[in-house]
Amino acid sequence: MSARALLAVLGAVLLAALPATGARAQAPGLGGSIELVDPHTLRVCADPRDLPFSDQAREGFENKIAELLARKLGRPVAYTYFPQVIGFYRNTLNAFRCDVVMGVVQGDDIVQTTNPYYRTSYALVFKPGRGLDSVTTLEDPRLKDKRLGVIARTPPATLMVMDGLMDKAKPYPLTVDTRVEAPAKSMIGDLLADRIDAAVLWGPLAGYYAKQPGANLSVTPLLKEHGVPMDFRISMGVRHSDQDWKRTLNKLIRENQDAINKILAGYGVPLLDEDGKPLAP
Repeated sequence: MSARALLAVLGAVLLAALPATGARAQAPGLGGSIELVDPHTLRVCADPRDLPFSDQAREGFENKIAELLARKLGRPVAYTYFPQVIGFYRNTLNAFRCDVVMGVVQGDDIVQTTNPYYRTSYALVFKPGRGLDSVTTLEDPRLKDKRLGVIARTPPATLMVMDGLMDKAKPYPLTVDTRVEAPAKSMIGDLLADRIDAAVLWGPLAGYYAKQPGANLSVTPLLKEHGVPMDFRISMGVRHSDQDWKRTLNKLIRENQDAINKILAGYGVPLLDEDGKPLAP
């Protein structure tokens, strides 16, 4: 998973510290009488340079999903951009600079999460026709002598240690300032240049880069692993106090799931159903 989905941020919740004349008093809004920073605008906090998720040009799939929800609410979208590094939530959502963060792992207790709007898994990315086309698990013996790229400290990295695959592996950093570094893009560049034989990436990253012009890469979701979870449900994050707003977002997700899935599929995200099986296109 990308750093944006895994990073555990120890941010201070500022609800009690804000005076009554501050952001909390700018009610009423879509989510309740005192919950939203701006009741007339869908305010989103996002990373400024983290495709395929988000960027300042609003070309990521999370940008597109936010625009979809804003249309349904009849309001414009406004962004506060901040790199998803340590301090992200403290400096954005919990500082009342926005009302929602897209792309949060369901159950992340740093924020309150909505119902999930998609489920996906890590995937193996490789050039077709080089002996890996039928590989569906990291336990496959055909990977033993392969040079695998993996983001350090992610679930597949743990499995690769267990499966004895790290001797030839090339690790890439998890926590980076995305304005400067793009580990997944670097990994795919190494794969295309044959510096590694396969890449193990979070599904949205795998699918996105495999769809780039000239890539000609295969993507196999890793759905048969044991011992370490490899698939996750992804939600939106709101402040812990924002109960009405969470219910509003849950309703929007439920009523627009097909349109959300269409956006995600357009970016190559390997979607899973509630049983953890690939969702039919």
